[in-house]
Amino acid sequence: RGTALQPLFKMSYSCFKVGDPRPGQPYKGGNFCAFLPDNKAGLKIAKLLKKAFERGLTFQIKSCNGEERVTWGLIPHKTSWDGGKARNGYPDAHYLQEVSTVL
Repeated sequence: RGTALQPLFKMSYSCFKVGDPRPGQPYKGGNFCAFLPDNKAGLKIAKLLKKAFERGLTFQIKSCNGEERVTWGLIPHKTSWDGGKARNGYPDAHYLQEVSTVL
């Protein structure tokens, strides 16, 4: 196994703003960690993921057991270094191409 880039996102507890599904309602944040290979392709994807984050495309707010909380959005992320595609991990030979297409 090689080295990895590990972006970490820390989303605070906050309230929905205008344009969100339920303006003024509180939601729970969390810490989100993802993995990318530390190579040329991984760095390219990291830059695209940063742009997506800045545009508000990385996360969404969903209701879970009656509580509004931040969750991953529609952009696929590898949240484990192992376990394969079924566990959002590596190895996954097609991940970089798939996420590149989404971005």
